[in-house]
Amino acid sequence: MPLLDPTTWQTRPLSGGEHTVTEPATGERLGAVTLAAADDVATAARAAHAARNDWAGAPHFARAAVLRKAGDLFAAHADELRDWIVRESGSIPGKADFELHVAAQECYEAAALASRPTGQVLPSEAPRLSYTRRVPVGVVGVIAPFNAPLILSIRSVAPALALGNGVVLKPDPRTAVCGGLALAAVFAEAGLPDGLLHVLPGGAEVGQALVADPLVPVISFTGSTGAGRAVGEAAGRHLKRAHLELGGNSALVVLADADLDAVISTAAWGSFFHQGQICMTTGRHLVHASLYEEYVERLAAKADSLAVGDPYREQVHLGPIIDDTQLAKIRGLVEASTARGAKLAAGGEHDRLFYRPTVLAGVDDTTPAYAEEVFGPVAPVRSFDTLDEAAALASAGPYGLSLGIVTRDTARGLELADRIPTGIVHINDQTVNDEAVAPFGGTAASGTGARFGGDANLDAFTDIRWTTVRGDVAGYPF
Repeated sequence: MPLLDPTTWQTRPLSGGEHTVTEPATGERLGAVTLAAADDVATAARAAHAARNDWAGAPHFARAAVLRKAGDLFAAHADELRDWIVRESGSIPGKADFELHVAAQECYEAAALASRPTGQVLPSEAPRLSYTRRVPVGVVGVIAPFNAPLILSIRSVAPALALGNGVVLKPDPRTAVCGGLALAAVFAEAGLPDGLLHVLPGGAEVGQALVADPLVPVISFTGSTGAGRAVGEAAGRHLKRAHLELGGNSALVVLADADLDAVISTAAWGSFFHQGQICMTTGRHLVHASLYEEYVERLAAKADSLAVGDPYREQVHLGPIIDDTQLAKIRGLVEASTARGAKLAAGGEHDRLFYRPTVLAGVDDTTPAYAEEVFGPVAPVRSFDTLDEAAALASAGPYGLSLGIVTRDTARGLELADRIPTGIVHINDQTVNDEAVAPFGGTAASGTGARFGGDANLDAFTDIRWTTVRGDVAGYPF
């Protein structure tokens, strides 16, 4: 029996109107969902708030069992969910399988959070027991984007639930099924009590209402830096925590001793995986001058060799861009870059939403596709002469998400990494990596630091409460 039935996949009425679920590769209608309106947020938040006390008070092993079952269900329904991720988000099957693997692991890791030690016994000047205890925040608002819809929803939803909270999830309407309704279906089948998880696909007005709702004290947002600034500002006005995982323009630094036979595949993956629609995408290739010409030539040849097409019906390396708006942004940045003198070494063409993997040479600080986050399959390549120059170039710009360094001398790679402020570093790997056990987050315009994995989840989705206990009532001078 299918996990997702379009006739029953939304069990709670929403008031935002019907939205067609579209396959970007073909424009085909896959189904329809009802969107949320701003008024639906208050209803969902009240229901989650009402349900969360019993859930928080449930034995830790009961919460853990639901999370483990959810992880098992992502594997049990992998074939069905894979098709939704491929068709709705334009992912190739391998990327969809990666999302399903990470989703299951996020649930298993979250299950372990339920039994983590929750506090500390403190010394006290008074004759009393003094201790801290982590308590659930109550209701967590999760706002997730389209690009890795399952991962970027589940990595907040799973730990928030495991730690005793209710959740209101707003997925991007373009991936309302694989980034929202799929999670609701999995957790319902896993035995999550009713009322704890609400899925509200909708636009910016729904996100604004979620940030403003007084029953939602914590917001977990993944998206663009511009939208994240607005979320952070609004959350600050309402005196609530906002955990922000935002954009990037991550650098891959290729030192003079790098093995080009090995690095080209790594470099292409970093820029072209999922059509470059990933916050960690390698947006800047910084290559030692001694390797630069050959690197550009070989990366361009690799780009030209990659198949682009319908990932559901063909075996391809890249699928479609998510929609016309994103395609126009990519085209505009590439065309503006060549107009300013960048050389188009590969790509720069598209058929409908299928944009060819693109390599730009001869870029500098004024090249738009080098200076800005493209969020598309575009690899700008720039040369450097010294490690000081490499460090300066990699550190330049507003972002600080991920960094890759390729060298045969790993100690030198680590030393260089220490000079470049980012939240994530990979030596001898490209910039796109994710594991459920690892902290994830960026600095500066890339976000507010690590907020996923282990203790980062505890900090994100619980509050610390100080408690004291006396045997007798305390006495005071008056």
